Amino acid sequence: MNLDAHLEKMQRDWDARARENARYYVNTAREDWSDEEFFRSGKQTVTEEVLTDMTNICQGLPPERMKVLEIGCGAGRVTRALADLFGEVHGVDVSGEMIRQARQALGGLPNVFLYQNNGQDLSVLPPGAQFDFAFSSIVFQHISRREIIESYVREVHRLLRPGALFKFQVQGVPDVTSSPDDTWVGVPFTDEEAVQMAESHGFEARYRHGAGSQYFWLWYFKK
Repeated sequence: MNLDAHLEKMQRDWDARARENARYYVNTAREDWSDEEFFRSGKQTVTEEVLTDMTNICQGLPPERMKVLEIGCGAGRVTRALADLFGEVHGVDVSGEMIRQARQALGGLPNVFLYQNNGQDLSVLPPGAQFDFAFSSIVFQHISRREIIESYVREVHRLLRPGALFKFQVQGVPDVTSSPDDTWVGVPFTDEEAVQMAESHGFEARYRHGAGSQYFWLWYFKK
């Protein structure tokens, strides 16, 4: 399957998952999320992965003045909690149905901006946009083609201000079974491959945590 066909398949598959049960496919911890529980789980992610890391993330900037990019925002689970903390949050997702549900849930938040993208780059964002922090949680673990993940890394580098942080996860389980056309099980990265990807696209992989696990966190600082 060529790349264009694969991207179309990604969109179809995630639209179908969103129509079936968007919140389950965003967070498979349970199938019957209430509004309160779903968004509380997003707040927990921000508490654990953002609030504990504000020195690296803010670098002296007041959070309320920061513009943040979220890749793979899904139905808005983490987006809402980010919007409680930062000045602006711009979220992208390959699924139009996920974006529709996120807009419905977050429509009252004036500092949230949501976009359906093409599944591999950030050209959908406004021309000249620049961000102070980029974040992605439980997203790249579902991308089975390394070239797509590297495309996102290049695009985030283009849109971040110098020195800013892109904090995200990749699949780290070395023996995970993934085919190039899968849209659920993502391609794994070793620690060495994660560092090489950063260096290839103008980042410093200053910290890593969870190598060998499903939740391999990477801290990429734009050089």
